[in-house]
Amino acid sequence: MLTILSVGYPLAPVSSGTAGGAEQVLSMLDEALADAGHRSVVVAPIGSNCRGTLLPISAPPLQLGDEQRRRAWRETRAAIRSALARFSVDVVHLHGIDFLEYLPEPGPPVVATLHLPPSWYPEHAYRLSRPETYLICVSNSQRRECRPHAQIEMVIPNGIRLSGLAVTQEKRNYVVALGRVCPEKAFHLAVDAADKAGIPLVLAGTVFGYTAHQNYFRDVLAPKLHSPHRFIGAVGGYRKRELLANARCLLVTSTVSETSSLVAMEAMACGTPVIAFRCGALPEIVQHGRTGFLVDTPDEMADAIAAAGELSPRLCREHAEKNFSADRMAERYFDLYRAVSAEYASHDVQQEHAS
Repeated sequence: MLTILSVGYPLAPVSSGTAGGAEQVLSMLDEALADAGHRSVVVAPIGSNCRGTLLPISAPPLQLGDEQRRRAWRETRAAIRSALARFSVDVVHLHGIDFLEYLPEPGPPVVATLHLPPSWYPEHAYRLSRPETYLICVSNSQRRECRPHAQIEMVIPNGIRLSGLAVTQEKRNYVVALGRVCPEKAFHLAVDAADKAGIPLVLAGTVFGYTAHQNYFRDVLAPKLHSPHRFIGAVGGYRKRELLANARCLLVTSTVSETSSLVAMEAMACGTPVIAFRCGALPEIVQHGRTGFLVDTPDEMADAIAAAGELSPRLCREHAEKNFSADRMAERYFDLYRAVSAEYASHDVQQEHAS
């Protein structure tokens, strides 16, 4: 039996319905560990929904600034120390962009998944002196964007829970955009494309307490969200599945190189094609002309909306089943956990013999 200590981003709760992809991946791995009979221990904000043992830190405040970050880092470091003292941990798995702020002292192996664009991490993240520390990318495009000297162990693509997603028989007259509401997601461009295509846009997501996010929503996005377009806030569970399954298509308008896109995978699993800007990992996820369209401008996105109705929901679902399984993602991480923990244990035995 493995004991895995997973550490989420300290300012975002972990659950299956959260807006953050890193938190969703952690949730899926926590669930898979529990289902497989392993011990899952999770450090995350109070209110997180975990199958394993939750070691909670404070809930994120409504306003997020430097002092709130420093407090979250202190609490996370203390929680990790407590977990390592309490449990016989085989591997520590870090998911936050700020993982260097609470990287444990040398000891059990550390796996750090880079969920965000490589340029968002500091230079020294790619030259770690801590032994038994392994960096993971989530797409080939992300790996290519890493610095040439980056010590990347492997690429493990993200997956989704396929079992709760299903294809509906009839599409309704709207397009959908879904995710964390922030400048780099550029949802205002989705509104522009829907306007040009003459179709309502339903936007679902969370506006977190960062000043830049709130200013973007208030000053850029909200003025465009006039009828027939709607912002419905955060959605999860059945409501999210219905929203994706009934849409004509999903619009992905990120202006940064997305390292992955769980919502694009979920849309295809619901039989809904994806229209996305041609950047980052989206060309690895969307089959152009088969499960969606890759475009370069909002005008091209508007034209693709009209063509989306010609794509087969069945082919979208089949593509998702073949490529986006959370079970396959979990097994690849489990293989990595076993390999690095066995290597660490063999080093311990060698050191004992040497002494």
